[in-house]
Amino acid sequence: MKIESVTELALPEVKILRFARFPDERGYFTEVFRSTQVAEALGMDVFEVVQVNESSSHAGVVRGLHAQWNPWQGKLVRPLHGKFIDLAADIRKGSPSFGKVVACQLRQDPAAMADEWIWVPPGFAHGVVFNDRGTIQYVCTSAWSPGCELSIRPDSGDLDWSSCDPELREEIQGFLSLEVVVNEKDQAGLTLEGWAADPRSGAFTYAPGEPFEVRTAF
Repeated sequence: MKIESVTELALPEVKILRFARFPDERGYFTEVFRSTQVAEALGMDVFEVVQVNESSSHAGVVRGLHAQWNPWQGKLVRPLHGKFIDLAADIRKGSPSFGKVVACQLRQDPAAMADEWIWVPPGFAHGVVFNDRGTIQYVCTSAWSPGCELSIRPDSGDLDWSSCDPELREEIQGFLSLEVVVNEKDQAGLTLEGWAADPRSGAFTYAPGEPFEVRTAF
């Protein structure tokens, strides 16, 4: 496996990992995942994969923004087919970037010389805007925990988009102004203000140098 680069987004905890491909006359080969190298790239002692999810959506679909506690969950996300815009929002109470959103465009391109994955750590809510049909894979650091998950609406007017790439921000906000497909659960999602007032938000408390600090057990 070869990780060519690790790039921090405007919220530096959220990172883009670029995995090398090795092409020849047949196509290409790539080593998709090696836990020790991913852990080193992310500055972690251990990167444990507990669950791997796959999600496919039509163009015009929005998923998220989702997060989970008990156990907390980080996600390493990659495109399997098509393209999409990936979102991450800081939901850690007390964080200097609380409520800020960053985004990146990910796509599966067989002709590309590398694969790009996005790392969304615990303490950040994750969402996806499918402006084209796409299939994505989530490599998760914990298993799904029913009853310990939350959803924040990406069209919540109190989210802060000032750290987001301007072109992506314009594309996302234009997309969200259309009649997009959102499931019932996400339609009932919280605003940022609603999340800050929710007792569950005490489980996502900012601590410098750490992605989150557990204040309250649920």
